[in-house]
Amino acid sequence: MKLNIVLAQPQIPQNTGNIARTCAVTGAALHIIKPMGFTPTDKQLKRAGLDYWHYLDISYYEDFDDFFAKQSGAYFFFSTKAQKRYTDVSYPDRCFIVFGREDAGLPEELLLKHKESCVRIPMMPTLRSLNLSNSVAIAAYEILRQWDFPELQNSGTLTKFDWDSVE
Repeated sequence: MKLNIVLAQPQIPQNTGNIARTCAVTGAALHIIKPMGFTPTDKQLKRAGLDYWHYLDISYYEDFDDFFAKQSGAYFFFSTKAQKRYTDVSYPDRCFIVFGREDAGLPEELLLKHKESCVRIPMMPTLRSLNLSNSVAIAAYEILRQWDFPELQNSGTLTKFDWDSVE
């Protein structure tokens, strides 16, 4: 199963770096729709993504039209303006979860066009939103949970001890 994470016009390199790391450790593909508020060679972007960049499946698009022309599938648009919770949706294989700019979110015209595919992460009504990289991680792991974490390591080992040696 393949998850696709889409960032529309990301502005903060540290967020994108953190999201890139999330993509690498989960096997998700990262799609970035331009313009970006930084360059892909930005030092802060590289630092946030650590040494995971070579594990990343990443694609860039000039704008939304370019993205939609090159990619098809089930899209889910994450927005604080959405009416439906992200946990109320069943996500199919190869779906795309789309997130907007840190300072503006996704364009309302896009949300209206895809009304049934808009979802939100519940939060306090008096606050704007969660951090973008946190929102992506929440969404990605909900989808992976629904898929029973395909191809991911589901148990760990101790480095100094053996789990079976403890009584």
